[in-house]
Amino acid sequence: MYSEKIRTLSVIEGKWKLVILCHLGLKGTKRFGELRKLIPNITKKMLTSHLREFEENGLVHREVYPVVPPKVEYSLTKEGESLLPILKALEDWGSTYMEQHCK
Repeated sequence: MYSEKIRTLSVIEGKWKLVILCHLGLKGTKRFGELRKLIPNITKKMLTSHLREFEENGLVHREVYPVVPPKVEYSLTKEGESLLPILKALEDWGSTYMEQHCK
């Protein structure tokens, strides 16, 4: 059971991963530049790295359009969408915590 928790956390752990998942999950399909604007403090290298990891893990779909200039869009897969209730629960917990402790 412990190893399953570690495996799960390794897929979503990191300073920016949950933020990226929230933007894709709550705001829908985004282009790379849109994600950079939504997450201004993330580096281009880190965003690229996390998106590639998500793609390798089957959480994010990368759609490349054959146009000039290149157009690439990112969206959650069905597997990625399965995280949305967890992300919503974290958001609800955070709101409750802030109300109780940050007055």
